[in-house]
Amino acid sequence: MAIITDTSFPGLTFLKRGKVRDIYDLGEHLLFVATDRLSAFDVVMPQGIPDKGKVLTQISAFWFDRTKDIIPNHVVSTDVEQFPAVCAPYKEQLRGRSMLVKKTRPLSVECIVRGYLSGSGWQDYRTTGTVCGIPLPAGLVESQRLPEVIFTPSTKAELGVHDENIPFAVMVEREGKELSERVRDAAVSIFRRATAIAEERGIIIADTKMEFGVMDGELILIDELLTPDSSRFWPKETYEPGKGQNSYDKQYVRDYLLSINFNKRPPGPVMPDVVIDRTAALYRKALLQLTGSTVS
Repeated sequence: MAIITDTSFPGLTFLKRGKVRDIYDLGEHLLFVATDRLSAFDVVMPQGIPDKGKVLTQISAFWFDRTKDIIPNHVVSTDVEQFPAVCAPYKEQLRGRSMLVKKTRPLSVECIVRGYLSGSGWQDYRTTGTVCGIPLPAGLVESQRLPEVIFTPSTKAELGVHDENIPFAVMVEREGKELSERVRDAAVSIFRRATAIAEERGIIIADTKMEFGVMDGELILIDELLTPDSSRFWPKETYEPGKGQNSYDKQYVRDYLLSINFNKRPPGPVMPDVVIDRTAALYRKALLQLTGSTVS
């Protein structure tokens, strides 16, 4: 199978390259192309993960469809046969890993929703007893389910720079009280619905990152949604609070990088085939378990 880590489509207007997605401006709409790139510790690794871009696209499409009654989203189509004619020469490269989406003004913050105490939230809690300034009960342990779902926005850093958690009050200063509260309420509602669906299918979604934009005054859900790249997915059958968890996401790569004392600065190291193959298998398993579908 072809691993796609970079795209080049002559005739399409290249707009932006993110950690994973390449974005093209098609005039009325944008074209999001999910590559097989993988980043860890905000460093893009030199090797891609087979089928990763397709997994991310299919999982995002699954969740966008199941949350569109809560808030509209930016998806126009994921069917390359419905894309503008200018995309036709590249259909096979785009198939399964691209979305035609609406243009919006992205908000200046990323929206983190947490249902469990893990990652930077766990580190914050151990130091301060709070997560992003939100007080939590004493005595919680790593990976414990939180008493209530919490919303903790963060900055949107440039490529290679780590996002930083910010209090909700800072988001209000940036985006205004009414819009910030609408975003918070929508994000929490989406998370609650998604976690209920996922748990029925044996997956715990510990936390996730969402992005929102505004189009003609309307709040819209954008970017990717509830994927192994933007979320912590834990197998329900092995969940045990008080320690780090097995994971369907790229934690396997992070663990490998920590084991070789990676300095968390570019360039990333060349990874063994076993790490790449194991990570690809975890992504595919998340897709199958969540959606019942294989990579298409």
